[in-house]
Formats: sequence, C-alpha cells, structure tokens
Amino acid sequence: MSLDPTAQYALAYALTTTAGLRGFLTLLVASVAVHLGWIHPSATFAWLGSDAATIVLAVFAALEMLADKFPGVDHAMQAVYFVARPVAAAILVGATVHASNSAELYAMMAAGGLNALIVHGSASTARVASTVTTAGLGNTALSFLEDGVTAGGLFLAFFKPIVAAVIALAFVVLLVIVARGTVARVRALAPRRDR
Repeated sequence: MSLDPTAQYALAYALTTTAGLRGFLTLLVASVAVHLGWIHPSATFAWLGSDAATIVLAVFAALEMLADKFPGVDHAMQAVYFVARPVAAAILVGATVHASNSAELYAMMAAGGLNALIVHGSASTARVASTVTTAGLGNTALSFLEDGVTAGGLFLAFFKPIVAAVIALAFVVLLVIVARGTVARVRALAPRRDR
C-alpha cells in the first residue's frame, strides 16, 4: 500500500487517536502492517516491523487489554499508560509519516503524543467518574467500549485513512466535551466544604 502525504498524515492522526485508548494494540497492528507491506517506515523506525517487536507488542497488547478489565488494576495501569500511550503515538507518527526534515518529523511526533495524551486523559476522566458512580463496576463495560472503538478506528485507519482521521477528530472533540461534563458532574456530587 502506497500512501500520498495527505493519507500518511491522516493515518498517523487516526493511529495516535487509537493509541490514546490502546497504545500497545495500536503499535501491534502497525507492526503487522509493516510485515504486510501496508506501511513503510524509515530506517529509524524499521525495528517496528521486526519479528521480535511484533511478539513483544503482542504480549503487551494482551496484557493491556486484560488488565483494563479489572477494577483497581485498571486504575493502577492508567499511570503507566499516561507515559506509554503518548510515546506509542510518537512512534506511530515516526513510522507512518515521511517528513522532509527531522525538525518537522519531531514536531509531528510531539503533536501525535499530545493527541494520545488528550485522548487518554479524557478516557481516564470517564473511568474516574465510572468508579465514583458505579464503584468500579462500570469500568469493565467502558473497557470493552474502548476495545471496540479502537478496533473500528484501526480498521478504518488502514483502509480509509482520511475518513478515519475525520472521525478521529470528531471523537477527540466529543471525548473532551464529555470529560469536561463528567468533571463538572463529579464536582457537583462532591460534598462542599465550608471554610
């Protein structure tokens, strides 16, 4: 699969959005895509397509998805994901975009990491609200929803990257709006302290 620059940017944006929900799964799919010849990373990121990287990413993706299904464990892992998902997004940008110079690539990698951080932070906010309102029981349902959104996003990213990027942008905007509303509702539920 050969992508023009617009499709490369669209693919990168869509992947950084899914990385905000499932960083290791998105890296795994990108690794498989390198194996299949769907993406062609520069020499710097060619390691992503190695057999060893695919195996390690498969293990971490399975652990990421499994740990996310257990209340309490999911919250502990959110701290790890706070760093891992933006880093995964930066790697994904580096592996999918062929920039004209290093400065441009690094700027896009930083933007991709920031996008994943926004998605992760917003989703984490929903997790906190779920924990407060359902004693953590709703977190498993949210995890399965995130799995489905990620799978759909990954499928679209590789087969219709521009459509995926537009949907990813709408998703990020919606996620931020929902997160802001969730914070406001949680604050309203919290007991007020008179000073």
